[in-house]
Amino acid sequence: MVGSATMKAGLVSITFRALSPERIIEAVADAGLRGIEWGGEVHVPTGQLGTAEVIARRTREAGLEVVSFGSYYKFCECLVGDPKVASPSYDAVLDTAEALGAPAIRIWAGKQSPEAVEDIVFFRIVEQAQRFAAAARERGLRLDFEFHGRTLTETATSTARLLDAIDRPNVRTLWQPPLQTSPEVRLAGLRQLEPRVTNLHCFHFGQNPWPHIRPLQEGEDEWKRYLAALEPVRNLGRWALIEHVREASLEAFREDAAALKTWLTAVS
Repeated sequence: MVGSATMKAGLVSITFRALSPERIIEAVADAGLRGIEWGGEVHVPTGQLGTAEVIARRTREAGLEVVSFGSYYKFCECLVGDPKVASPSYDAVLDTAEALGAPAIRIWAGKQSPEAVEDIVFFRIVEQAQRFAAAARERGLRLDFEFHGRTLTETATSTARLLDAIDRPNVRTLWQPPLQTSPEVRLAGLRQLEPRVTNLHCFHFGQNPWPHIRPLQEGEDEWKRYLAALEPVRNLGRWALIEHVREASLEAFREDAAALKTWLTAVS
């Protein structure tokens, strides 16, 4: 199986939380990338539809695409005794994604690792995800789970279990290298999920924990294996999105962007 350069390269905006949307758009265009996943915490706050519309227009005017709305919807209403602030309603998330012109919404599968989640909570999340998916489908939107530790999508196996239970065609998963696991484990997990993976979040920590990020170029051997594991027929709609760069540096971002573009070409 050989990957394809039809996969496009972009940026996750929360990589640069301190930068304005205008500066992010400029940096992405200058780096020769093609799209942005706009984050819902800082750059496009959920419910601020006017802001979403302005950023959508400016993104398009720069010749870039809106890849996704990176929401922080975490199914808090399904959790037991959660004292933290609740997720935004999924209606507000849908409205914001629509105003942004995003084809997909990034969502989070709760706030706990799978082994810590009781069955009743798991099935509450499944039922709520099915309702969310139905509402999203009416608007032509897809839901992509963040592939992340301390959620129900912590591992490839737990992600597959959740997606199997939800069983909706517009509910998929993102993928990124799980921290502090071996390249072999990461690759096996990607292959397990590959038909259900939409976009990739690209970074390199090596065997280091957060926040000790390394240059993406240092992960070349690993990333070429990951990209080559993707089925070309499914790559047409996929994005490889840079997330996390050293010291939130624009220079580091440009270096990582150059490496990623080279790899996407090499596996074509």
